[in-house]
Amino acid sequence: MSKERARRRAAREAERARAVRLNEERQARRSRRRARVARLAPRPVRFARQRGLLARRRRSRNAAAVVAFLIVQVVVWLLWTSPPLSFAVFVLSLLLAPVAVTLAFDRRT
Repeated sequence: MSKERARRRAAREAERARAVRLNEERQARRSRRRARVARLAPRPVRFARQRGLLARRRRSRNAAAVVAFLIVQVVVWLLWTSPPLSFAVFVLSLLLAPVAVTLAFDRRT
């Protein structure tokens, strides 16, 4: 009887060891797969907001430029009913916006 119990206990231990080994292999495969995916997947870009006086000035100047651009567009679309003319003013203001921002806010001159 004790030989039978010893044989069953050995079989249970062997089965338990096999289950532990399979679980460890599964965990290792999973961790390798996660590492591979993390290595290949693009990392999310974090946009840190700049602080300080210069950044605040830049933000306010950019906001002023955008507001001026939008005011021009609204005035043009309300005053002229011709869509081609309004579209031409839109394209022209898109092209001239960087020039106007440079002339208005450039401190080198």
